[in-house]
Order: sequence, then structure tokens, then C-alpha cells
Amino acid sequence: MARIRTAKDVSRKEVILKAAAALFHAKGYKAASMRDLAEMVGVEAASLYNHIRSKTELLHDICFNVANVFWEHLNKVELSDARPIEKLETLLRFHIKQMIENFQEVYISDREWRYLIDPYLSNYQNQRRTYRKRFAAIIEQGIENGEINKIDASTAVLIVLHAVSGIESWHRSKIKVSGEELEENMITILIDGLKK
Repeated sequence: MARIRTAKDVSRKEVILKAAAALFHAKGYKAASMRDLAEMVGVEAASLYNHIRSKTELLHDICFNVANVFWEHLNKVELSDARPIEKLETLLRFHIKQMIENFQEVYISDREWRYLIDPYLSNYQNQRRTYRKRFAAIIEQGIENGEINKIDASTAVLIVLHAVSGIESWHRSKIKVSGEELEENMITILIDGLKK
């Protein structure tokens, strides 16, 4: 029986999660099967259950792993001594890099989370709302100290995050600028657009 091949310092579960993110991105969570996943990692479908309990568990782990990465980064940014506009740029650069470097996982956490089941679904929705409120609070601080134009902070957060999710089309492009150029272009457009 074939075994799941792993690189050094990478667990079999991590290999399965990476493959699941690629599969869910390609087929959609609902259409993807454990048989498809087993084929991707080169084992029998029954062997997957030595490492995971269900397809639902995979979606949960992908979504919450990504959410935790963003949450930890936001905590660090909020605690920094940077000005609000600098915090925003740091957050935005992090979002862009995650969409470029960990695209499939971030895509799944952003688009397929609605297939989570309670209590995880409610928890995830609350985390998303809280994250956006904290992001908006940084914009509001910038407005208060005169760095950022007077705008509705919640709307600004939605626009910024939707712009970042649009990086999906960059991944599909046949001819594209480098990831670094994409990041700099987005920073110029989005951060300069907020500056007073």
C-alpha cells in the first residue's frame, strides 16, 4: 500500500490539507470527494482516515488555520507603535502576500467557509466580523488623527479586502506582472487612495 510522501519537517496531515485546498479550489468543496483527494496524495481512500476524520474536518482545519494566521498578524500590528496608515499598509501587504503565496488555502477560507457546520460556522462568522471591525478601527484612528480621508471605515475595509480577493484573477492570468509588482501597485492604489 502506498504511503503519503512528505518533505522534511512536513506532516502527512499538512500534505493532505495542502492537497485538499487545491482540490476544493479546483472542484469546489461540495463536488470534491475523498476518493479525489486520495488520488491526489497517492493512497487508497480508506488510508486517508488514518490521518483525518472527514472532509468536513479538512474544511474546518483549512479555514481556521488561515484565520489564525491573519488573527495573529493583526494582533502584532495593533500592538505596534506604527501610525494607523503604516499599520494599514502592513496589514494590506500581509493580505496580498498571503493571497499570492498561500492562494488556495486563503481562497478556500474566503469562499468555501459557508459549508462549515455549527458550532464552527457561527464561530468562523464571528471571527470574520470581529476581524473586519478591528481592521476598521485602525482606519478610524487614522481618520481621527488626520492621516486618512473622512470615509466610512467599514466600507473601506470591504473595498480593500475585495480588492485583495481579486488577486484570484492574477493567478489565472497567462501574462502577468510579478507578485512584487502586483503588491506595489495595489499599495499605491489602495493606501494612497486612503491618505489625506
